[in-house]
Amino acid sequence: MERRNFLRGAVIGTSAAAFGGTLMRGAAYAAPAQPGPGPYGALGSADANGIQLSSGFSSRVIARSGQTVAGTSYTWHNAPDGGACFADGSGWIYVSNSEINPGGGVSAVKFNSSGTVTGAYRIMSNTRQNCAGGKTPWNTWLSCEEVSLGYVYETDPWGVNAATRRDALGRFKHEAAAADPVRRVIYLTEDETDGCLYRFTPATWGNLSSGTLQVLKAGTGTSGSFTWANVPDPDGSPTATRNQVSGVKRFNGGEGCHYANDTVWFTTKGDNRVWQLNLTNNTYELAYDDTLVTGGSAPLTGVDNVTGSSSGDLFVAEDGGNMEICVITPDDVVAPFLRITGQSGSEITGPAFSPSGNRLYFSSQRGTTGSSSGGITYEVTGPFRT
Repeated sequence: MERRNFLRGAVIGTSAAAFGGTLMRGAAYAAPAQPGPGPYGALGSADANGIQLSSGFSSRVIARSGQTVAGTSYTWHNAPDGGACFADGSGWIYVSNSEINPGGGVSAVKFNSSGTVTGAYRIMSNTRQNCAGGKTPWNTWLSCEEVSLGYVYETDPWGVNAATRRDALGRFKHEAAAADPVRRVIYLTEDETDGCLYRFTPATWGNLSSGTLQVLKAGTGTSGSFTWANVPDPDGSPTATRNQVSGVKRFNGGEGCHYANDTVWFTTKGDNRVWQLNLTNNTYELAYDDTLVTGGSAPLTGVDNVTGSSSGDLFVAEDGGNMEICVITPDDVVAPFLRITGQSGSEITGPAFSPSGNRLYFSSQRGTTGSSSGGITYEVTGPFRT
């Protein structure tokens, strides 16, 4: 389905529920994204950093795990994972989780208007396996613990205010979060083979200290309609949050999550899928499935973190695969955007655009060594579509 449009053709109602939330493909939904020429052209040879990019793009290393960030006295954390960018006057800040257990936490790098690193520092410490997370409209970073009965922590990218544990967002194996300022909710993925998708509605928008946690209910198919139901016991003990409500929709390893334009996209690593929630009509469908690629091999495997650009393109990072970030266009074309060579024992994490949209940050979590102490954080600059 083209992401600039919503449901085409059919009316979804009781008939969808009667068939377990599934509909015949083509009656109301277009096929998931298929391989095709990317908007930036073919990838060139690997550059000095081992990254293959299209013409007009260039890369640089921002930080390496265990080493001092250039121009600062701060030592970059191990296993860099999910991240986001925040405007800082005429410059910006990139925050990055550390997927270490125990230890975890979040670091930040500050840039001036020309992109020069002007500082680096720790904004949270002593948590567990901070994997992905999400940016809030009030400019905080939600850092999620990817452990059983894990928490979500709200952190300050400037490092001024102490991190705050947000118990109301539930205790489960958290992965990513995406804020929806229209409905004033936070969507949350769960990294379990039988995980769920959640949304949290704060009692007061901008304050995550209290509110209502809900779980998505739908049929077993890959498209249909959905509803939300309250989770009775968000602390997940003695019964896990994903097992407290009947009729929940199960997802195989929830990973990245991104909101834009009344739509939520999230990935599931267990089946290499990108899902799409159409929030104006409460329907869901597949935006990408590597088993439904026709006419050749799938360009995107090991789906993981996801972000979006102002043009409507999705950028999906691979956990393994052939170490690519792939782009899925609003016209449902999927193609490699970049490829990291010589790092087959790693995964790509934390893609996030600078506020101007002309710089993309991401990490190779284990770098060339295959160890969490070998992480590398990069920046790619170039003519991104707007």
